Amino acid sequence: MDQKEKGPAGFTRRALLGTAGAGLLVGAGAGAAGAAYDRPSDDRAGRAGQGGALGAGRVPFRGEHQAGILEPQQTRVQLAAFDLADGAGRDGLRTLLQRWTKAVDRLTAGEPAEEFDNQVALDAGPCSLTVTVGFGAALFDKAGLSDHRPAALEPLPAFTGDALDPARGDGDLFVQIGADDALVAVHALRTLQKLAAGTAALRWQVAGFARTPGATARPMTGRNLMGQIDGTNNPKPGEDGFAGKVFCATGGDQPAWLAGGSYLVFRRIRMLLDHWEELPVERQERVIGRRKADGSPLSAPAGSGEGTAVDLSAQGQDGALAIPSDAHVRVAAPAGNGGAAMLRRGFSYHDGLLPDGSPDAGLLFLAFQADPRKGFTPVQRKLSRGDGLSRFLRHEASGLYAVPPGVPAGGYLGQQLLEG
Repeated sequence: MDQKEKGPAGFTRRALLGTAGAGLLVGAGAGAAGAAYDRPSDDRAGRAGQGGALGAGRVPFRGEHQAGILEPQQTRVQLAAFDLADGAGRDGLRTLLQRWTKAVDRLTAGEPAEEFDNQVALDAGPCSLTVTVGFGAALFDKAGLSDHRPAALEPLPAFTGDALDPARGDGDLFVQIGADDALVAVHALRTLQKLAAGTAALRWQVAGFARTPGATARPMTGRNLMGQIDGTNNPKPGEDGFAGKVFCATGGDQPAWLAGGSYLVFRRIRMLLDHWEELPVERQERVIGRRKADGSPLSAPAGSGEGTAVDLSAQGQDGALAIPSDAHVRVAAPAGNGGAAMLRRGFSYHDGLLPDGSPDAGLLFLAFQADPRKGFTPVQRKLSRGDGLSRFLRHEASGLYAVPPGVPAGGYLGQQLLEG
């Protein structure tokens, strides 16, 4: 198969099949199957060891949608949120977004930022750098834009078992910075932070990672820190209704400035790995509803593969449900949630040990959707009440952001809102 062999909507088949990352709905995020972009090879697993090919990958910053949503998941991510300074107002926000746009334009092309370049990433190429920006609910009041705040940006409800730290969530301006090199991602964050000085202050920041291209013999869905092949049922570009699940359209109570944009739910989810790893593999599989070795559903024969359709009515030889009533794949299934779906694009994190000696590790859950009231909220409400996996998870931080559409030629981030 060569690079010319493409699937629907211009997406390469290799991109569709080979760019997944960890992706439990509440325990990990899936790598999004992504659009082809300017890189030496569409096969990410073959990019390592190609004499700099990994660093040469370039993702266009400008387009219909912001970069970092549809593109193949990178190996490193920096997530952060900023709070707008008192008195910055609409003009301050506009100036900041214009400065960020100018810098990101250069950084994603592999060029040094014109201001505040610390030369940390001087020797690297663009490394598939993407910067995705979202707006928190409080931003609209601070910038004098209350009339433009989307109705769907209402606060997420409290879910059973939440243990949220407000200092590590929310925020006025959210940034997702992905790259195939950690220094490139950190350099981009530092540049944005310095450009924001006096206008917006960093509220929180966290780093995550995914599997490196070339680590597996062939492109495959990744595993999360629980060891599960994860993200099989993530919606994929080219599927019927994909755009309607992920991107906002005009009509209803969606504001016109958000057309082509999305909503992003962020959750920092700690996995209770010590408890999870005490379970025998067979018990872990029943909690998830899939086999750990190859991701095949428990409703199908072993070895059938992760792509095998899940049969929620299947029974074992003893007459019991093959997939238990509280298994994650059953409770999270779109069929049982009114068809609710979202595009998950999460990363693992491991931040050392907690005071009790347990690992501070888990998933930086990221989910893009057209309306969180019809996507994340109803699904998470059901999961928090009846998912067997929830016993091994702690939701510790949360955020909801409106992600404006992409940046057109000559425009800047958020221009549709600020000048609409």
